[in-house]
Amino acid sequence: MLKTKELSTFDEVNLFFDNAADRLGLTNGLREMLKRPWRELQVQVPVRMDNGEIQVFTGFRVQHNGARGPYNGGVRYHLGADLEEVRALASLMTWKTALVNLPYGGSKGGVQVDPGQLSMSELNRLTRRYTLQIEHLIGPNRDIPAPDMGTNSQTMAWMMDAYGQLHGHSPAAVTGKPVEMGGSLGREAATGRGVAFLLQEAAKDLGLDTDGARIVVQGFGNVGSWAARIMADNGCRIVAISGVDGGLYNAGGLDVPRLQEYQKMTGGVTGFTGGDQISNQELLELDCDVLVPAAIDNVITVDNARNIKAHLILEAANHPITPDADRIVNEGGVTILPDILVNAGGVVVSYFEWTQILQEFHWEESRVNEELQKTMLRAYNEVRSRSINEGITHRQAAFEVGVQRVARAVELRGFV
Repeated sequence: MLKTKELSTFDEVNLFFDNAADRLGLTNGLREMLKRPWRELQVQVPVRMDNGEIQVFTGFRVQHNGARGPYNGGVRYHLGADLEEVRALASLMTWKTALVNLPYGGSKGGVQVDPGQLSMSELNRLTRRYTLQIEHLIGPNRDIPAPDMGTNSQTMAWMMDAYGQLHGHSPAAVTGKPVEMGGSLGREAATGRGVAFLLQEAAKDLGLDTDGARIVVQGFGNVGSWAARIMADNGCRIVAISGVDGGLYNAGGLDVPRLQEYQKMTGGVTGFTGGDQISNQELLELDCDVLVPAAIDNVITVDNARNIKAHLILEAANHPITPDADRIVNEGGVTILPDILVNAGGVVVSYFEWTQILQEFHWEESRVNEELQKTMLRAYNEVRSRSINEGITHRQAAFEVGVQRVARAVELRGFV
């Protein structure tokens, strides 16, 4: 599992795939077919800015594997959303959807842009142009985009409208839409709620009392904020949180709802009076019961892996730990629940949204949350059982389950 500096994020993710493929005894040809994306598209996204000038952004849509069903994956607006990152995220979606046993393949989209620097009208035009550039690859039975970092339900409403102008009213073409546009109740909180469900279940197995448990959340966007709020409601003590502008620490526990309101008003967490300022690096290395990386990738590396003091890590972000750091942290006795399990709540409820639209029958939020819990815990228990039976880590077990299901679908369909 050693890597060199030359490895990209996609290469790093494939180290976990190769590890699973070795244990499953996959043939070389099948390995290559599962590893490589089936289709990649790079597009220009020209946008007329509010000042009248034209600015050209670069966008991508990568469809990694569609053996188990139509592709599904988020759209990310971020300066770091280059082709290698989008490839990596698309492959993670393949293994994630298979792990939680959804009839989907994995895809991902991205535009290299800082959405915070664009006005709402500019974001609208950017989204519509990007949708037009990829519309021939997406659709209710082809590839179903969803929100990701830098995008939200409003973005999905714009995408749905742009797609519908070409193909007719198609609410099933995207998920994560506003409820008023056919979105599912519970979708906004789904990823964070899934994290909270897994904490409750894993805590039982680890003998961890969650009442008053010290939780550190790195990242206070959609996923981190919902996870923190739900875990606090369940009796946990959120001792530290970081946003884009810094972090906060309060040994007695932060007031998460009040911090959410403060961030809405100010755009950050700096200046909040309910905690002491702390750097992101200090936050990751705090003595705590549970660490929840919920922001960007590669935040735990060989440089800080030996300083991690958490007993349990819940990977709410995609690929927050590098392969070398993963080995070090595991050797230190820390239990890691991997990203393809922990943050699957979003795609699970995206699937529920898709099925509700196709049936034209909408569920109550209580049913959405109940079905989400069932799906997440079923996947967790399968991973845990395989981890125990084979003497491997939770990440290795999760990848084994996902890779095995996709490999079987490829074989059954006669692709190889």
